Amino acid sequence: MADIIDTAAEIEELQRNAALSAHRIDRNAVSADHCAECGEKLPEARRKAYPRCTMCVSCLSEQEFRSKKYSRK
Repeated sequence: MADIIDTAAEIEELQRNAALSAHRIDRNAVSADHCAECGEKLPEARRKAYPRCTMCVSCLSEQEFRSKKYSRK
């Protein structure tokens, strides 16, 4: 029984570490220069804070609002 619990604990730790790695910010990633939706230039502060960003705050907020609005049942 102890072997099963040890194996389960190891698997859980591997899954947790994989999930954490997937959510870490890659500081070397390159962000877009302009918003993919409206075409406005992305501020340097946003590009540094959120590597790989592709949208301005306004467009991203609107997209999140629409996805929440239409995902309700």
